[in-house]
Amino acid sequence: MIKIGYCRISSQSQNEARQIKALEEQNVEKIFLDKLSGKDTNRPKLQEMLNFIREGDVLIIESISRLARNTKDFLEIVNDLTDRGIEVVSLKENIDTSTPQGKFICTIFGALYELERDSIKQRQLEGIAIAKEKGVTFGRPSIQIDENFMREYKHWKVGKQTAVATYNKLDISRTSFYRKVKQIEGSPKMNEQKFNNEEITTIS
Repeated sequence: MIKIGYCRISSQSQNEARQIKALEEQNVEKIFLDKLSGKDTNRPKLQEMLNFIREGDVLIIESISRLARNTKDFLEIVNDLTDRGIEVVSLKENIDTSTPQGKFICTIFGALYELERDSIKQRQLEGIAIAKEKGVTFGRPSIQIDENFMREYKHWKVGKQTAVATYNKLDISRTSFYRKVKQIEGSPKMNEQKFNNEEITTIS
């Protein structure tokens, strides 16, 4: 068993001395240092540490915020380590996952994360409901068969322009164009292969 330290500072201008001193006082044998934001877990030294540390080892951090900036990332890292038989100790919060108290605190963090996530979802649903009441629509706007569409459609049908030129003029996708063509012609059996043959019509 060895003690591993991990510390993080957010920028090159910050000083990691305080964290390193706190870790050295715990007699850690190896320290991994990231000089990056903790917005996610995509940090070189964090990943190196997670690959290096082994069952029976102890990970020591100065505070939770040094390991992760949000509850989700913190819990994922801690759960991964504890599942691998690795103890996690946070000095500032006095958390030790090998003790009942430490496990209880992690459980509280998990509950808080679930509450936070559910609250965000609820606010999103409420916001969508209010927006719908005000007439706001979601998703792609429906392509209208207006005079412009009909004009370009007729030009294509009589061979004045190719299908490619037509849906490019209308600024819509090939799929959307043929969907509207089927709607106009009212034939669900009409397939795109028939239209593909017409795409090579020479412009007169």
